[in-house]
Amino acid sequence: MQKPLSVSLLILSISLLILAACSPKSEDMPTALLPAGMAYADGKEIYFVHTEASDPEIAELLTNMMSSPVLLVSGLADTPESALAEVYVFENGIEGMGPLGFQPDVFDNPPGAEGYSPLRRLNVVTWADPAQARLLKSASEVVQAEEVGEVSITQPGVVINMPFVVWDGGKR
Repeated sequence: MQKPLSVSLLILSISLLILAACSPKSEDMPTALLPAGMAYADGKEIYFVHTEASDPEIAELLTNMMSSPVLLVSGLADTPESALAEVYVFENGIEGMGPLGFQPDVFDNPPGAEGYSPLRRLNVVTWADPAQARLLKSASEVVQAEEVGEVSITQPGVVINMPFVVWDGGKR
């Protein structure tokens, strides 16, 4: 009786060794280094990457800014509204590291929030009086500033894939 049990254990042990040898090791898994941008969501710093954009000029601008290719995918512009979240980009106001040379972007719906999507509708924010600009760190602050006439927001119809890589309570 012991021989069949010993043979079964030996076969099981060999099978496990073969499976372990065939499975990818974490150091063998391919990784990619992408430059991350800093922005704000819900008043906190987050980090994200740009991977694709629906507009050739925006794709080129982000490629040059990040020194990493942002692919042109024109079809992103056809993404249903229900699948989009918002990103607010400032074209005047406080100078900073944003793509247009002003304050960092502001995102709504970070991961874990209802409505999170890496696909972002571009909203261009313009201060009515750039001398009165202040740092805005949440989508609600941007919307409030628009409601009282401090800023105007235009949507040029551009969609950008901008997945978060580090956010409050998480990271990839």
